[in-house]
Amino acid sequence: MIRFFERDPYSPIQYVYEVERVLYKGKSQYQEIMVIENPYFGKILILDGVVQLTERDEFFYHEMLVHVIMHSHPEPKRVVVIGGGDGGAVREVLRHPTVEEVFFVELDREVTEVSKRFFPTVSSGVDDPKVKTHNMDGAEFVKNRNQEFDIVIVDSTDIIGFAKSLFTVEFFRAVKEALKAEGMFVTLSESLHFHRELVLDVQDTLRLVFPIVDLYTAPIATYAGNWWTFSCASMSLDMRQMRREPVEGTRFYCPEVHHQAFLPKGLYERLLKRELDW
Repeated sequence: MIRFFERDPYSPIQYVYEVERVLYKGKSQYQEIMVIENPYFGKILILDGVVQLTERDEFFYHEMLVHVIMHSHPEPKRVVVIGGGDGGAVREVLRHPTVEEVFFVELDREVTEVSKRFFPTVSSGVDDPKVKTHNMDGAEFVKNRNQEFDIVIVDSTDIIGFAKSLFTVEFFRAVKEALKAEGMFVTLSESLHFHRELVLDVQDTLRLVFPIVDLYTAPIATYAGNWWTFSCASMSLDMRQMRREPVEGTRFYCPEVHHQAFLPKGLYERLLKRELDW
């Protein structure tokens, strides 16, 4: 049987997947795109040699990226999703009845088209009337905005290449200016197992800009290191607190998961002080 060897630049181990079929292989203006079929995970989306999602477990990532921050906000109406060309984050944002507009900012239009073709249950929300799609750099989209949005969500590829612009002080400052008084922000920030210094770099950079910064985690089987982190920031409210009833239709996220996803405060402080020796 054919095997796919993942080319993750940050992983000290290599993930290998059996390939029943190669369903798509192409190259956009920005990256290589491939879709394969695996006997366990089903269809898998791969960008530049790195697995982005699988049919079997994508909900773990998309639900945790979106619902923790969305439920921390009292009434999110205008939400920005930067990246996430597959549409999974947009799908989850639309579960919230408070949402009036979703600004879907994806640089690579081709990723969305491939997702519509091969992952229709993931991309199901991108053509919703509430969704306004902008095919452009997310860092450019948030520039010169003044208190326009309730939540900004970054669902990028790994923190390399053209995604680097979404992890700078300049970008975080632009996001802060774009958020309303109770606004919140969340981004993926790699694995505590394999990428602790990257996690800390994102935390340190956010803490230069926002008054409240925190970190929560989720188990993601198909991402390197498995213990995946999400760095979040708030203008004024504690993100560990749920402020609305949970939305319907989630498979993993729930109130217990929300509260237990955040690192215990003692462990979090030791992490920030770089006192952990693992």
